[in-house]
Amino acid sequence: MPEAGSGAGLLQRSLFDDPDDMTLRAAWRDLVERRLPEAARRHPDWPVHLDHCFARILLDAVHRRPWREVVAPPAWRNTAAPRLAAAVRLGEAVLDGTADLSALNRQSLSLRGKQRRMS
Repeated sequence: MPEAGSGAGLLQRSLFDDPDDMTLRAAWRDLVERRLPEAARRHPDWPVHLDHCFARILLDAVHRRPWREVVAPPAWRNTAAPRLAAAVRLGEAVLDGTADLSALNRQSLSLRGKQRRMS
């Protein structure tokens, strides 16, 4: 189930053998665990404020389905680097106001069959 690279033979490359990969994964964790929650305090209009909610929204968006259907937890470790990089770029777009967090949240909830009804 994990998207970690496929390797031939007994010697598989670890996700942590590549320093750039480690940097990407550290950037992801900083984004969802610190930067987005801190920004949420300044954006009372954002629909979420907890780290795991930001992770859900961004990962669902880049996978176009609930992320746990295609990636084994923990996502920060098991998501393929190109997908994780796309999620980081999307999170940065949320921070700079060029991506609509509310729309992304609605999309994520819809993918999960949890779309809230608007009154």
